[in-house]
Amino acid sequence: MIVRRLDDLRQTGAAAKVAHGTVDVVRYLLAADGAGFSVSDVVAPAGSENTLQYKNHVEANLVLEGEGTVEDLATGEVHTLAPGTLYVVYPTDRHVVRAITDVRIISIFNPPLVGGETHDADGGYPAAPGD
Repeated sequence: MIVRRLDDLRQTGAAAKVAHGTVDVVRYLLAADGAGFSVSDVVAPAGSENTLQYKNHVEANLVLEGEGTVEDLATGEVHTLAPGTLYVVYPTDRHVVRAITDVRIISIFNPPLVGGETHDADGGYPAAPGD
């Protein structure tokens, strides 16, 4: 069993800046934990805009707080983000996340993140070691 608390994680170095320094993330669960997925608490500040494509991962996002949009760059379709919204992006989904207010999201990655990843020029993370 694993039990982790946000305040404890922030004090132990699990907090980081990602998306080229524009987004705060606290990583609760990582590949080393052996669950087969990773879980992060993400806060995109109001006014931030990030173009992303996770070519090596599937990412599920559950919006807990705030308002924003996610745009599918292949179709131009824009979806509203609000508390209770879930969106999932696959390796082929290049997209833009825009935060109207501070947006807090629980993000789940498969395969799991190792922990030190930062976004590359395409807005994604590298493949996990061994993938």
